[in-house]
Amino acid sequence: MNTKILLAASLIAVFTIGMSASSSVAFAQYMGNVGSEGQTGSYTLEEALEIQTRRIAAAEANPSSGSGTPYLDASGVVGAAVIAGAVFGGIAGAFFIRGRSGKYAAMGRG
Repeated sequence: MNTKILLAASLIAVFTIGMSASSSVAFAQYMGNVGSEGQTGSYTLEEALEIQTRRIAAAEANPSSGSGTPYLDASGVVGAAVIAGAVFGGIAGAFFIRGRSGKYAAMGRG
């Protein structure tokens, strides 16, 4: 009985999160100052396309610059994963060592 309720609640949670996530909109590109009538500032669509074209050309001309994501930096992807792994691994190791000895350890082990 409890497993059915738990399964149903988790499915409802997954679908609810999925429905709310699909309705969110991200405006990734800045298009200048928007006026009261919806017009943009001096940064028009043509200027935005020109800037994006220059960015692509600069990235193709200098392939060693990468995407700008510092993978091996402590604030990057791999650095954060290593730091998190060290912290949680240290905690897990401490629990493992403490669990092998003590008042409630099984007799004959360790």
